[in-house]
Amino acid sequence: MLEDVHNSLIRAEHTLVAAVGLRDTMVVETADAVLVAPLDRSQDVKQIVVQLKKGKRSEFSTHRTVYRPWGSYTTLEMQDRFQIKRITVNPGARLSLQMHHHRHEHWVVVSGTAKVQNGEQSILLKEDEATYIPSCTMHRLENPGVIPLELIEVQIGSYLGEDDILRFDDEYGRLLE
Repeated sequence: MLEDVHNSLIRAEHTLVAAVGLRDTMVVETADAVLVAPLDRSQDVKQIVVQLKKGKRSEFSTHRTVYRPWGSYTTLEMQDRFQIKRITVNPGARLSLQMHHHRHEHWVVVSGTAKVQNGEQSILLKEDEATYIPSCTMHRLENPGVIPLELIEVQIGSYLGEDDILRFDDEYGRLLE
């Protein structure tokens, strides 16, 4: 929503942005951050990137939505001992066969079909069905369908970092542990 705004760039992807009385200003809102600057200093955003990197801020390298060869995941909520993600798996794609030492996961299918390897068990999950993956259990997620698989993943544990993934098989050439 704009009131008395002239010669400005206002871009909002996720949140309502209201501006009053701006002149020659840019405001850019994304899921990751908000940038506000005079238009004639737009090139100086590089200095902010340098500060983020220098300060070892997670915003420099971590984004709310992360794209992978098999699809993407979006972090919806992150707290000390739990994290909630929306995972999208492209038709015919599958994640690596993996295990986590410090977290267990709950998967709920929102749309599509999931083929899940959960330890020794292989199951097919449809919309509104779920599975629980205990820590230290080898598991894999696959989309055998023709539409994108959407699911909600709830991770619970003492450590939720992406570096707690031990890969045993990966068709995308990522390092195996």
